Amino acid sequence: MSINQYKKEVGMMNLDALIKLRERNEKIAFPVPDKELLERFEKLYTGAVNDVLREFCLLNQALPHHILPLREYRTVAGLAFTVKSAPNAIISGEMEFRTQMLDEMHEDAFVVWDTSADEQATLWGGVMTATAKGKKVKAACIDGGIRDTHQILEADFPVFYKYRISNGSLGRCLISHYQVTIIIGNVTIKPGDIILGDIDGVLVVPRDMAYKVLLRAEEILKNEKQIFEWVKNGESVKDIKDKGGYF
Repeated sequence: MSINQYKKEVGMMNLDALIKLRERNEKIAFPVPDKELLERFEKLYTGAVNDVLREFCLLNQALPHHILPLREYRTVAGLAFTVKSAPNAIISGEMEFRTQMLDEMHEDAFVVWDTSADEQATLWGGVMTATAKGKKVKAACIDGGIRDTHQILEADFPVFYKYRISNGSLGRCLISHYQVTIIIGNVTIKPGDIILGDIDGVLVVPRDMAYKVLLRAEEILKNEKQIFEWVKNGESVKDIKDKGGYF
């Protein structure tokens, strides 16, 4: 029996659908300019947007709670620029690949970095911050270590991170990919997804539903303003609930 006959007889796992779901990165255009979309998201907050994602049956879009904001940020929104690294003793080629990655970072990017659970190195520091800010990158989320914290704070650049340590990255980790699909915790992030970060952490909005999520979240924010007004006016919980309010 030939290989082709064998495949036909016993059946072979068809991975095309999974590859399409995981790896294909379609640059879906929004009905409004990217900058307008991001500015409107920045008028919201992660909790409201997360509630909308739940309405869309997406319950696992918040990055793990161990990723913390360096400051108590108001909402910052950007387009996912993904990076993948892993613990590695190899140094050769690291700086060249890092330079290539930094060259491709773009305005309004929100860097999201999967470190493969590294706990020994820092992937983000003062020079990276200065470079990113100069390229008008919006923020960085590192599922791992940062250092040069005073420099980051002085630059007033939003950073979300797992831990701080003085160890550098060379000789401890190696960047293997960028602008590819990554997974942090149980959240899949693709290049171009909408990333929101604020005092409550980091949230991923899939690009293909970002505009619908935005419209619904804006509606929720408007409703909340009305509910707060009812509460301020001393209306009872029952009255507020009867008028469509929630708590």
